[in-house]
Amino acid sequence: MHGLLLGILAALVSAFSWAASTIFIKLGMKNKSAVVVNIFRLYVVSVMYSVIFLARGTFPKLASLSPEVLGVAFVSGVLGFVVGDYFYFHALKMMGVSRTVPITSTYPLWAILWAFLFLGRRIRPQVVIGAILVVLAIIIVRRAEEKEQVNPKGFIFAMLAPISWSLAILTMDWLTKSLDVLTLAGLRMMFAAVGVSLFLPKYSAELRRITGREAMVLTGAAISGLLLGQYFFVYSVGTVGSQIAAPVSSINPVIASLLAVNLLGESPNRRIMEGLLLAVLGVVLISTA
Repeated sequence: MHGLLLGILAALVSAFSWAASTIFIKLGMKNKSAVVVNIFRLYVVSVMYSVIFLARGTFPKLASLSPEVLGVAFVSGVLGFVVGDYFYFHALKMMGVSRTVPITSTYPLWAILWAFLFLGRRIRPQVVIGAILVVLAIIIVRRAEEKEQVNPKGFIFAMLAPISWSLAILTMDWLTKSLDVLTLAGLRMMFAAVGVSLFLPKYSAELRRITGREAMVLTGAAISGLLLGQYFFVYSVGTVGSQIAAPVSSINPVIASLLAVNLLGESPNRRIMEGLLLAVLGVVLISTA
């Protein structure tokens, strides 16, 4: 019971951390591109993890890892924090938090789909019901966006983000068998920073124009979303399993949208709020099947 409570608490902390990070990112992208925001926060969190690894003597352990583990960790980090977040940040900039989060919160649906297709797992009726709710949520939000003349490209980006995240989660689940929580979280961030460096030649000038205030906001995003949020989510999955960690952390979209309304002045209409609630309910049903 003690471990269960700790795992649930960790999932709740990750949800609040991700919600806070979403707000920081939205604020930081007012005058900066999504790619620059991602480069900055990944570099910041990589430096933080490097300091932690030096203090714990983790680097010699990393050097002893097999090429297979290192390769999967690289793919996991790039899929989650370079590819997936690239789509996510662009969607945030085009549509806002309250319209993007209900769609991107569907990542557990995709993870279960991959498990069915590639691992041959049985799909229970509860998963089917959850999937229907998620699809309804996407349709509702999409219609609301069409009515409000939101850029349709943002909707496509919001759909691609959870697909990338779900693939990253599958690889992360495999890696938890070989690495402890802190090492896995930090290694994925460092590899993601390596992957995002491919954008440096194109965005280095914009990166140098980041102001002190923007740097503080984006550092807040790095600490809340990548350092705290990811660590506690990996810890929760390792402690109580994804079947408990995922539904508990899925309250993130509710928290993020409420913060967006109260802090960013966004005013989601009734259909968007209905979509958000359906998406969360669907994710909970799927994750607890």
